Amino acid sequence: MHPHTKKRLRENQMLAQIEALTNVLVLPPLGYLDFLILMKNCRLIITDSGGIQEEATAPSIRKPVLVMRWSTERPEAVEAGFAKVVGTDGKNILAAMEEAVKNEVELPYVSPFGDGTAAQKTVEVLKKSFA
Repeated sequence: MHPHTKKRLRENQMLAQIEALTNVLVLPPLGYLDFLILMKNCRLIITDSGGIQEEATAPSIRKPVLVMRWSTERPEAVEAGFAKVVGTDGKNILAAMEEAVKNEVELPYVSPFGDGTAAQKTVEVLKKSFA
């Protein structure tokens, strides 16, 4: 759980309720690799983060994402079928969660954000430039 989220939940007297849930595991902030492992092994990602929307499309992760905002700066993820913008209303988010878990969809094997080889291609260009 992000520290800002924890603070807001505490301010609104909701943190104890969430921590008492038996089907919710609240974790401290994680490092990047640990977070990627969680993403790879989950069934559904719920976020407001554009970066996480993008990471979810990686071929090694390929997870559906519910975007808790009214718009996204990653429309490619929506168009490709990875992400769905569900807004910020709790009832709509819960309904979208139930729908996503109940009716799992086949996601594309290709990310709309590239094939994951940008670093290799960059190194090759640099090698040719400095040869």
